[in-house]
Amino acid sequence: MLRVAEHAELTDTGRQRRANEDAFLARAPLFVVADGMGGAQAGEVASATAIEVLAGGIGNDGSLEQRLSEAVQQANAQIHALSVADEERAGMGTTITAAYIGESNVTLVHVGDSRCYRWRSGTLERLTDDHSLVEEMVRQGQLTPEQALEHPQRSIITRALGPEPVVEPDSQTVGARDGDLLLLCSDGLSTMITDDEIAAVLAREESLRASARGLIAAANEAGGRDNITVVLLRIEELDGGSAIDIEQTQVGLDLGSVPLAQPSTEAVSAAAGVERRMPRAPRAPAAKRRRRWKPGIGTVLALFVAALLLSGVYFASQAIYFVGADREGFVSVYQGVPYELPLGINLYREDYISGINLSQLPAAERTTITEHSLRSRSDADDLVRQLELGRLGSGAP
Repeated sequence: MLRVAEHAELTDTGRQRRANEDAFLARAPLFVVADGMGGAQAGEVASATAIEVLAGGIGNDGSLEQRLSEAVQQANAQIHALSVADEERAGMGTTITAAYIGESNVTLVHVGDSRCYRWRSGTLERLTDDHSLVEEMVRQGQLTPEQALEHPQRSIITRALGPEPVVEPDSQTVGARDGDLLLLCSDGLSTMITDDEIAAVLAREESLRASARGLIAAANEAGGRDNITVVLLRIEELDGGSAIDIEQTQVGLDLGSVPLAQPSTEAVSAAAGVERRMPRAPRAPAAKRRRRWKPGIGTVLALFVAALLLSGVYFASQAIYFVGADREGFVSVYQGVPYELPLGINLYREDYISGINLSQLPAAERTTITEHSLRSRSDADDLVRQLELGRLGSGAP
């Protein structure tokens, strides 16, 4: 089963534009880039509308390609209706490139000249075809890819969301494997630097955030003629994440419904476990010579046992996971147990943040998340993945 291990996204106005009309969505398992166009800020409205529609979900009926394509068509209908209703927004539109990470592959839906690339084993592959005039000329052999970068009509696209009441998006499903890196970008990147230059940045940088910064810097150094947006996501393959074979971690703790990051008074008291006493007044010295306090063998032994117990609890907690929600309400996987010690010491850490918000879930599914049952990593990962795929009600715990 696939999931997004990490992602990074960055957008920049560029060096020659006053406003940024790009927009993006980065909530696993769905990632989208939209590049708006049109005067009087209409481009910003078009791209933002497309992102808003897709952020609302893609439905449950049909294949992933069908559902994602229908969401894109709904975005087109809304943008077109807005452009018809307001003369200042007449003709506005946006490109869109969307990637949905499924259980074993990636679904792409695409309109316009924003792109999706796959970086695998040191090789960069473009997965989408531009709907643009120069791309048609390249396919027909009238231009080379290098000539297309400098062609005066490189910004003319032949398909977009908004200008027409109906649009036909391209859709495809491509294979994916552990370690694949996907790059979604607006043409502010791809028309400023070549694919070889993109590959050089991805090969050079060690982190996704550094890669995003490097790509935008390279596009700006080449002139920065347009807004630049990059969304990078790395895919990993989960082991033992099948819903049929889920290993439930058993531990000798009953957490009940302890709220994440807000432990009960009883929990804190139990965790502290130390009786506080007022210090006694010092005794008068029996002699002039001061005597240093030396711990007895019993004290040393007690401290040693306490240290062993604490270290054992800590290391045991590292094999335990639970599912909860972060401060913004997004469903997340945590390593450890859902308690905080005094002084703000957490017994858990965030391992994965999904794109599913608690507010989007039915009451029963919210309860499954907020009860914070202790799980194995595969069990926790599978629960969140089933939520992302809309299948929690079909047999997930």
